[in-house]
Amino acid sequence: VFNAETAELLSHHQVEIKQEFPREGWVEQDPMEILNSVYECVERTCEKMNELNIDIANIRAIGVTNQRETTVVWDKTTGKPLYNAIVWLDLRTQSTVERLLKRIPGKNKTFSKFKTGLPLSTYFSAVKLRWLLDNVEEIRKAVEDGRAMFGTVDSWLIWVCICGKNGGIHCTDVTNASRTMLFNIHSLEWDPDLCKFFDIPMEILPNVRSSSEIYGLMKICPSRESGALTGVPISGCLGDQHAALVGQMCFQDGQAKNTYGTGCFLLCNTGQKSVFSEHGLITTIAYKMGKDKPAFYALEGSVAIAGAVVRWLRDNLGIAKTSQEVEKLAAEVGTSYGCYFVPAFSGLYAPYWEPSARGIICGLTQFTNKNHIAFAALEAVCFQTREILDAMNKDCGIPLSQLQVDGGMTNNKILMQLQSDILCIPVVKPSMPETTALGAAMAAGAAEGVEVWSLNPGDLTAVTCERFEPQINPEESEYRYARWKKAVMKSMGWETSDGPSNGKPK
Repeated sequence: VFNAETAELLSHHQVEIKQEFPREGWVEQDPMEILNSVYECVERTCEKMNELNIDIANIRAIGVTNQRETTVVWDKTTGKPLYNAIVWLDLRTQSTVERLLKRIPGKNKTFSKFKTGLPLSTYFSAVKLRWLLDNVEEIRKAVEDGRAMFGTVDSWLIWVCICGKNGGIHCTDVTNASRTMLFNIHSLEWDPDLCKFFDIPMEILPNVRSSSEIYGLMKICPSRESGALTGVPISGCLGDQHAALVGQMCFQDGQAKNTYGTGCFLLCNTGQKSVFSEHGLITTIAYKMGKDKPAFYALEGSVAIAGAVVRWLRDNLGIAKTSQEVEKLAAEVGTSYGCYFVPAFSGLYAPYWEPSARGIICGLTQFTNKNHIAFAALEAVCFQTREILDAMNKDCGIPLSQLQVDGGMTNNKILMQLQSDILCIPVVKPSMPETTALGAAMAAGAAEGVEVWSLNPGDLTAVTCERFEPQINPEESEYRYARWKKAVMKSMGWETSDGPSNGKPK
């Protein structure tokens, strides 16, 4: 919860959601768990507001932000999900992608680039939805019976929170729609030709709205005693990276931010014109702040694994009990001692778009220990950001003079210093890291009919920031980066789709 006049964070609560990995390369979440975590966060945050003697009647609007491509299909008659949510970095659709590629002349992955801004990849929602229709009988049946609804997580939450099976609003916003591969980013409508290509019935798709307008009013949560925010309008909706761009106040052409979450996402505002990359970036809708307002566009570099590599060191290798401990291990050695880690657990995204890549750790010697591996993991996040920043600079023609950053991982000071060293430019971090939530709050508060938040540049509050300046010489940085690129080449071409992991669900 934010103060609309000062953008100050007043209260918050968070819950870690369980990731499920039913098979190698598969990543799922339970949509009901996502929903219950939202209810829990709402109730707990409101309790904290009461403890601070802030009247929750002052909450005037609700914004929604979500991990974008994660795909949910639910039954509108029962209000229940028909399968787990397939998470954005899930890889089960690799064989689906290859099958679809065979239908495209010259197997051109960028066949729809000028309509959607996206390459054909396991990343985007259309292929996840295609897989569900091909492999889950219950979903196919629900589509035939006219009961199925598709959406990214924002659509699922808005539908349930506004009334669910008793008249829920089935909608999404332009930013989330632009990540499905079914949406024309120029006409701002679902594209009939693409729906036909993927063989997806248009009637299961949500209505596409702007990122800032009243979609409906929050209803009482049936599973809990209270519905603290009942009757408050839900009036903001932005995919998480777009929300962070707004929260970082990147409203001018050429302003960019990098968010370090599960993955890593660098977005650069290109204004009201869509710019198409020659260097492996994607074109996306940045935001549309009202029904009658224009759409703004961004270039984006997407990296699948950032914070997830720290989670992997913690949960899979057990070399640390907490994420903070990984930072401590890295700090103790201050170098990877020639060890390089390419965390291509879900293939490589920008700028390679290479689903056959897999994670590797190379340059190991008998001297290498867990501290060096922890350092190499943090360095990998920085090298991946350098790759997409290089591509961004080539596409935009004006190199960034500093990088604005946000997201959970930015609390890691070693990482932020490393990032500045590897980019050879300053890294600037707002002292309040929850910029994604702030962007959703700004969109909600600025909506017509709410109007408690002004987005005029003159009214925006300057945020206090911490700066990290480069501390190593550029030659050292270039040497390490060149070695990293060598490691990336070794990670490619590892996996083929005829392996055992692409079967149907049990």
